Parts: sequence; C-alpha cells; structure tokens
Amino acid sequence: MGPRLRALRRDRGLTLADVAAVTGVSESTLSRLESGQRRATLELLLPLSRTYDVPLDDLVGAKSTGDPRIHLKPATRFGMTFVPLSRRPGNVHAFKMLVPARPEPAEPTPQTHEGFEWLYVLTGRLRLVVGERDLTLSPGEAAEFDTSLPHWLGGADGKTVELLVLFGLQGVRAHLRSDSATGRDPA
Repeated sequence: MGPRLRALRRDRGLTLADVAAVTGVSESTLSRLESGQRRATLELLLPLSRTYDVPLDDLVGAKSTGDPRIHLKPATRFGMTFVPLSRRPGNVHAFKMLVPARPEPAEPTPQTHEGFEWLYVLTGRLRLVVGERDLTLSPGEAAEFDTSLPHWLGGADGKTVELLVLFGLQGVRAHLRSDSATGRDPA
C-alpha cells in the first residue's frame, strides 16, 4: 500500500508537508506509511482518502466485489414458479410466486407441512383453500395461515396469478402494526 500512497501524493503534486497540513497526520507518520515501515489504520487512512479524493477501497487496493446484483434462480413445484427473494437460512423466506393460467380450473389437492405462511396477491385472483374454508383473494388482499392445516392455492378463474409469499418455520408469523385506537394503519 505504501507505493500506492506515495504515487497518489506525487500525482497530485503534494509534498509530505502539504498532506500533513491537510490531514493532521505527521510528516514522519506519512513517510513511514509510504515506505511500509508503519501499518495503516482506519484512523490514518480516512483523512488520506478524503485528501486524495479516492474511495477507501482504492486507497488500500481492495479487490473488486464483482457484480452486486442477485441472480435469482426460479424453481417449479406443483406447476407453480417460485422465485426466491431471500437467502438467509432458518429465517422467514420470501418468494414471488406465479400460478400459471389454466384452461380448466384445477381440482384442489390440499397438502400440509410444518410452518406458517403469509401471502399477498399482486395480480389475478387467487383461490385459497385452508381447512374447510374456500376463499377467493383479489389484488391487494393478504392471508396468513398455519401450514399444518390442509391447504391449497391456485387460480380462481383460470388466469395467471402473481403473489408474494413469506414462509416461516412453525411459530414465525408476520407482525402487523396498526393504530389500536382507530383500527387503521398509522400513516
């Protein structure tokens, strides 16, 4: 890092005295940093980063972190597409789910598994069967249920349905906040 610091200073036409005056770091400390005789600390590097107008990562020669985008890998189960939106194990998992259009309505085949599920309909009309209840949810509506109850979901009218799903282990539920005095969401 020392040669990089020396090169930055020289490229800007600055002397050790100039940099010391601006940063408050002594000339001898700057000289030892540039010669490699002193280890750099954050306390020393931050004022140098500001003085040389370079990101701290460039100053220390940090390797590029690469592409920051998350490349989601959809999976298909039970004829539906699940796009994972979170990747932390053991926590609540978020998915965007697509229920494809069908020429004939599907016959419900309820399943059970451990956990708790919360869903929110983005587009289309969702048919949700939980236990003995058979519901139709429209865009903007949400539902929450214990997945140990027999449940099934599909398109209500044969058209594509798009929804967000939060799934958590048993006992992990969505926490809704509302103004208890009015029963409305605080806004």
